Amino acid sequence: MYWLKRDRLPVPVIDGTGRLAQGPALLMILGAALTVSVVSVTSGAYPLSAVDILGLLKGDLDDEIARMVLFDVRLPRLILGFLVGAVLAVSGAILQGLFRNPLADPGLIGVSAGASLAAVAVIVLGGTWLGGWLDRAGVWALPIAAFAGGSGTVFLAWRIARRAGRTSVATLLLAGIAINAIAGAGTGLLTFYSSDEELRSLTFWTMGSLGHAAWDDVVMAGPWLLLSLCAAPFLARPLDAFLLGEHVVGHLGYNADWAKRAAVLIAGLGVGAAVAVSGLIGFVGLVVPHLVRQALGAGHRIVIPASALAGGTLLVGADCLARVVVAPAELPIGLMMALIGGPFFLLLLLRTRIT
Repeated sequence: MYWLKRDRLPVPVIDGTGRLAQGPALLMILGAALTVSVVSVTSGAYPLSAVDILGLLKGDLDDEIARMVLFDVRLPRLILGFLVGAVLAVSGAILQGLFRNPLADPGLIGVSAGASLAAVAVIVLGGTWLGGWLDRAGVWALPIAAFAGGSGTVFLAWRIARRAGRTSVATLLLAGIAINAIAGAGTGLLTFYSSDEELRSLTFWTMGSLGHAAWDDVVMAGPWLLLSLCAAPFLARPLDAFLLGEHVVGHLGYNADWAKRAAVLIAGLGVGAAVAVSGLIGFVGLVVPHLVRQALGAGHRIVIPASALAGGTLLVGADCLARVVVAPAELPIGLMMALIGGPFFLLLLLRTRIT
């Protein structure tokens, strides 16, 4: 992104020292991604073997039920789950680099809270104030509202933090905290006035799920998710410069304000699209980039792509577990991620403190 550059001064590349060699580690993550992908399309209430999958792809197997299960249910769920996990992890990596804080995550600037408030408003007010719009939008009403709410909070936080042509990261963080509080209060108020049926719907949505994934969701959110993933690597060098301190970013040749603006925009739009189609899923954007930095080093040229691959792998793997842990029912993916990520991250913090 040429507009991030202010001049042609040399910018140091931060590779960092990880515990694992980068090449073999990336191959391991790629192998894990392929493994969970195969498990995702073969496991479920209607079992499919790898041979069945190959037969369906080649057209040799004439089984309409198996074809419907694979192409209409499991493939869109796999694609959507991988894209959502990748975007959440990459957004976490971007924000952790921008704030220079390993505990930063996509919910820090209010994206998840804004998307949640908009979605809950559609669920609770869809039969009253928003009834006309809900009838016109149909099944797209909830994803569109969540995307608009998440994106809107990003721009609101950015406008609050912008003063005299510059964006203050500290003010952006405080604005995100305030927006989270306001959106949480609005969500609680709507929850209080919701009916039993509405309460059940919004409860399951806020827990996060990929159970409703369809090609319509992939078509709607896929371009935004892919745009966020494709734009993120261009932030690698500016984020490396931010690791040296915001006050030296300009001296290293980058337009610090444009870099901050691009980072917030890419993370916010990506997470808004992810939340719109999957609900609230935590810990992916917090744990994955942190582990990648520990394993492969702090350089964002490796952290961003590795986080994308590991985030997608983690979310698809968690989704596979969510489908079988309480079979024939399905555990919400957000709850599964909390059960996996919460204790794991606590152990990681305790181990880091001890050593």
